[in-house]
Amino acid sequence: MPDKIALITGSSSGFGLLTAIELAKDGFRVVASMRDLGRRQFLDSAAAAAGVADRIDVRQLNVTDFDAIPAFIDTLVREYGRLDVLVNNAGFAVAGFAEDLKLDEIRLQFETNFFGVVAMTKAALPTMRRQRSGHIIQVSSISGLHGSVTISSYSASKHALEGWSESLRMEVSSLGIKVVLVEPGAFQTDIWTRGAVMGEQATKHTSPNFQRSLRMRESVEKLPKRDPIEVARTIAAVARNPNPKLRYLVGRDAKVQLALKRILPWKWHEKVIANFLKLD
Repeated sequence: MPDKIALITGSSSGFGLLTAIELAKDGFRVVASMRDLGRRQFLDSAAAAAGVADRIDVRQLNVTDFDAIPAFIDTLVREYGRLDVLVNNAGFAVAGFAEDLKLDEIRLQFETNFFGVVAMTKAALPTMRRQRSGHIIQVSSISGLHGSVTISSYSASKHALEGWSESLRMEVSSLGIKVVLVEPGAFQTDIWTRGAVMGEQATKHTSPNFQRSLRMRESVEKLPKRDPIEVARTIAAVARNPNPKLRYLVGRDAKVQLALKRILPWKWHEKVIANFLKLD
């Protein structure tokens, strides 16, 4: 039986890099895409160390280059003959209180985190429909189920992804295509460091939220962040599962946040969050 083919976006670091390694170790032939091939050395080094370098094909792709995506997928399918797993992982976070963010900054957030996923998925669907099989794994976030202070546009983009993916799953399930949402909590990845983009106004002393931002940052930095390998292994397990669930929450903090939202009256929930993050 030929190798199963998996395509992962945003593979230069974090969940994408680790997932590429895990899937290659599981016997998948992995096409690992990234916007900047100048950063491929991190994946190359990890793949060599794991002994799977020959199973990973690194390619350049910017998920916001919408016109290039169909040709990218067509080339992949022509070369490998099939596409079994698409992991939509590429994304970033715009940080800053909603009051301080510009519309252009919010639009850019959606271009990558939502429309980039939609474009990749739509390009992959015809092949998976012909095969009558395929897994589309969306790397969402607990922020897609629970609003998060100072990353409102990131949270909104993930909420949009959640709703779109729920609908898509119902549309394509009878075709043998499985759509899955993986929802991590706080993990130690580049999305909160190199991958974070501060809103232009949010960093200025003239922002009415500047002092609130400083107080909140102190609280957030104290939070423990887990090893991202847990998320990569969850994604790999989903890829192997012929009948995966719709949602996979990953991380104790994600499960606690969602439980509190469901259990507590909203006004109490708001107060707990405000007190913890020192928003007053």
